[in-house]
Amino acid sequence: MTKPPTAAAFAQCLSIFLLAGAPSTALAGPPNGAGGYDDLLTLFAELRALESPPADGSLPDYGEAAIAARRDKITTLQARIEDMNVASWGAPEQVDWLTVRAELDQQQFILDVTRPWARDPVFYIAGLLEVAFTDLPVAGRDADVLEQQLAAIPTALRAAKLNLTDVAADYADLAIRSLVLSDGVENGYPYREDPPDGIIGWYEDLRERASTQPELRPAIDDALTALRDFHGWLNDSRDSMNANNGVGREALDWFVQYALLLPYSSQTMMALCQREYDRLWGFLALEQQRNRDEPELGLSKSREDYQGRLAATDELVRNFLVDYDFISIPDYVPTDWREMGYNVPWIVRATPPNFWEQVQFRDPFPDHVHAVIPGHRYDAMLARANPNPIRSTVNSGSRWQGWAVYLEEATLVAGALKDHPRARELVYIFGIWRAARSMGDIHNQWNTMTAKETAEYWIESTPLLDPDVARKYAYLRPMPGHGLEYTIGNIEMWRLLADVKRQRGDDFAVGRFHDEFVAKGRIPLSLIRYEMTGLTDDVDQFWDRPPLETVIGR
Repeated sequence: MTKPPTAAAFAQCLSIFLLAGAPSTALAGPPNGAGGYDDLLTLFAELRALESPPADGSLPDYGEAAIAARRDKITTLQARIEDMNVASWGAPEQVDWLTVRAELDQQQFILDVTRPWARDPVFYIAGLLEVAFTDLPVAGRDADVLEQQLAAIPTALRAAKLNLTDVAADYADLAIRSLVLSDGVENGYPYREDPPDGIIGWYEDLRERASTQPELRPAIDDALTALRDFHGWLNDSRDSMNANNGVGREALDWFVQYALLLPYSSQTMMALCQREYDRLWGFLALEQQRNRDEPELGLSKSREDYQGRLAATDELVRNFLVDYDFISIPDYVPTDWREMGYNVPWIVRATPPNFWEQVQFRDPFPDHVHAVIPGHRYDAMLARANPNPIRSTVNSGSRWQGWAVYLEEATLVAGALKDHPRARELVYIFGIWRAARSMGDIHNQWNTMTAKETAEYWIESTPLLDPDVARKYAYLRPMPGHGLEYTIGNIEMWRLLADVKRQRGDDFAVGRFHDEFVAKGRIPLSLIRYEMTGLTDDVDQFWDRPPLETVIGR
């Protein structure tokens, strides 16, 4: 197993960062074509329609002809976006253009590199859990939808067996396991005292609950038969499912630099994440020494205890945001923590609490600022209110996760936890997990670590991390870069904060900075930096990109 760079290797990585931190292509400028900004908005609407499921409720087609037609459409859109007079536009419009082009590049990368319909069996089964979670009985339109969803499952799984021609070994193992075993985390699942065993178990649970609606049982039985058959087919075919999980170093570099608009090579990001990992371990050591006479934080003892901690945390966070002038809270943001929601439900299970529960049941603060306010839920509400049709819709992962991770330590540094010393330790543990996850994600995409090896490395590297959470995140199948977006996005946030403070000097105000940042939408951080500072060193690298075909050899 290849491990992430040690501290001894950091100097070498840093030299690579200084010499090769940016793409090596010649600098160019924005296109000087014929189309206007309205043409960009029209193109973006077409792209969003292309990404939507069929309007008639039928199943998406992932056969060769359908994929070829989709590829032709993306190619046409890419040609149209290059024929726009972007050079004459203002900075906000140029930012929108780069954002949409990056969205197109992501679609091309899916079509030509990741190809989940051919490589990932979980692509076909992950969405089936939501169907099995349906509360019964259902009536009217809801009953029609459920029957349609159940009837589609056998057809979808028959097509899957035809389309899955280049399956990655890690993906096959995850699919086989997911069908018959719980992931052990069950985030967002309905509560069951004895959780069902995997996707098949949840459909058995649905069938049992259909005693109140027996007319559904034939369709549920057909779905169960198809799921069991698919599980058997995967087991029988597993020996031939041996493709790599990752996309390789060159493809990863192209993807993060042009589809995610992060101005780094993957080697540079490895060095940056190693530095963060070491820093956060050091801060944790100092914090624990500082708190050596403080009582340890105990786990919540009951649902009522936990909900009390959630309510107290929400009050603490909201008061801090106002008193510190950290960020504005619009009137449409709910004031009740229960209406805002939270990530980790109260679950009593036979096994010890998982990583998220180990933190959340002690002190909800780190995840509350990350995922509730002013993190994900608050962030999403403001994005939906953005009048720009591009910025109200796009959700760049490094911006989405980078902002949320930044909030954990930024609120700590600003003093929100001055009276909660042990909670500060949990913030650093969260950060350690993000940095370790980023390095594991890069190695996994380089194909120097399997998913199993990645999970083992994470368990060795992260306090409180359990095998279930490690395994689940090691086998996650989003686009490459999902794991690294947390730490790299956080680094980009601190970089932006420093840039704006240096530029504005005594006129800088934290609250105004955060309000302005969130108002830009969830577009790539490098583009927000360009808008807020006028600095062009990042965007100059993005205008002229090498075709993906030259990177992947097609």
